[in-house]
Amino acid sequence: MTPSRVLAALDTLLAIRQPVFLWGPPGVGKSQLVAQAAERKGMALRDIRAVLLDPVDLRGLPRIDGDGRTCWCAPAFLPGPQDEAEGVLFLDELNAAPPLVQTACYQLILDRRIGEYRLPDGWRVVAAGNRESDRAVVYRLPTALANRMVHLEVEAHTGDWLAWAENNGIRPEIRAFLRFRPRLLHTAAPQSDEAAFASPRSWAFASRILEAAPEQELAADLLRGTLGEGVSAELLGYLERRHQLPSPEGILAAPYSAPVPDDPADLCAVCDMLVEYVRPEDMEAVAGYAERLPAEYGILLMRDAARRDPRIVEGTPFARWAQHHAEALL
Repeated sequence: MTPSRVLAALDTLLAIRQPVFLWGPPGVGKSQLVAQAAERKGMALRDIRAVLLDPVDLRGLPRIDGDGRTCWCAPAFLPGPQDEAEGVLFLDELNAAPPLVQTACYQLILDRRIGEYRLPDGWRVVAAGNRESDRAVVYRLPTALANRMVHLEVEAHTGDWLAWAENNGIRPEIRAFLRFRPRLLHTAAPQSDEAAFASPRSWAFASRILEAAPEQELAADLLRGTLGEGVSAELLGYLERRHQLPSPEGILAAPYSAPVPDDPADLCAVCDMLVEYVRPEDMEAVAGYAERLPAEYGILLMRDAARRDPRIVEGTPFARWAQHHAEALL
């Protein structure tokens, strides 16, 4: 399922308090999806890495009560009466935890309790883990546990990731590159021995590396160690070409004579550079340049500019351009 579909599914499952397990390759964004789902519902999130637990950790520590009997103090990482009324208890990497830890989670997931501890009524349980096919260190989920949860498989989806990236500070050159090469969003191959590979998570790392602006040779080494040899080589070649393209200032100064690239990657780069630069008062020039672009790139430019700054749709230049392209916008 695409991330947007998984979010919709989580909305439903959280509403009915149905435990769910998210499967997917490393770096695809499972943890982030759970955090987004909890935020959308206005719920607290308690993130527990099951792989770091010992079986006794969930039970807590014993103490002697006033009548001389032993009772158990629940661990602080489990929500109690003093915490938020509603929340998501997220058991990340559950299938990477040893079988004894998974067994300790049985009662928590199935019966919403462990010994004397009871999970508050407003809290839901979500678990996640990698697949055996991803060469991750995992243990098979016992059937009794697996059968009590809904299982959703998360896949990398470029469109969903680009929408997220636009609102989360990912560098425009990264976004433009992946528009042109969407298949490079996730390149993990179980049969490959290369430690670094492209994933939604590692593209966010690459954006932070470019933001730090290291010198060129160091940047190449860092990107190679983040995205892998092949993907980093393609990205570096794209970045080199990007510097040779017409500047946003030049395009806005002469929209009817500024060069229009032929290469699809260069067209994506020009559109993204303009989107980052444009202001409502520039729309006359932007609309003029968009008319000279191949139709799909003109629509890409205007759509993304409107998404970045909704004020531009209120002006005459955008209205005139939209009227000329009404069929394509339907």
